[in-house]
Amino acid sequence: MKLSIASDHAGFRLKTQLADFLRAQGHELLDHGAESEASCDYPDFARAVAADVASGAARFGVLVCSSGIGVSIAANRVRCVRAAVCLNEDIAEFSRRHNDANIICLGQKYVTTVMAEKFLRIFLATDFEGGRHQRRVEKIEG
Repeated sequence: MKLSIASDHAGFRLKTQLADFLRAQGHELLDHGAESEASCDYPDFARAVAADVASGAARFGVLVCSSGIGVSIAANRVRCVRAAVCLNEDIAEFSRRHNDANIICLGQKYVTTVMAEKFLRIFLATDFEGGRHQRRVEKIEG
């Protein structure tokens, strides 16, 4: 599966580890940086991943910052993007199952690499239920 991934400086370490994990799982990555822990602006990276997902260049996106919140806010400004901060397995599952989230956002400060890998596995393997949830997702796009 083709995925888009990025982080700011505060998520660089976790993003790098997740990129290695995803490649080992056979996924193709569009990696938009950051390239180091040097200070940078998370909206630039979130916008790049969101654009890939919205255009169909990538099926899903992965964004990492310190909390996951900044990148989720920035990504959700792009039409057709539903970026969800995932802090546990249940959120990872239901963000896909009920909300058809297409970008997972993670906070390097709050999740370990093992946790993040588990959340990614769940997120990527969970299908959207549709039905009554489809109607709700359509209302987001208005």
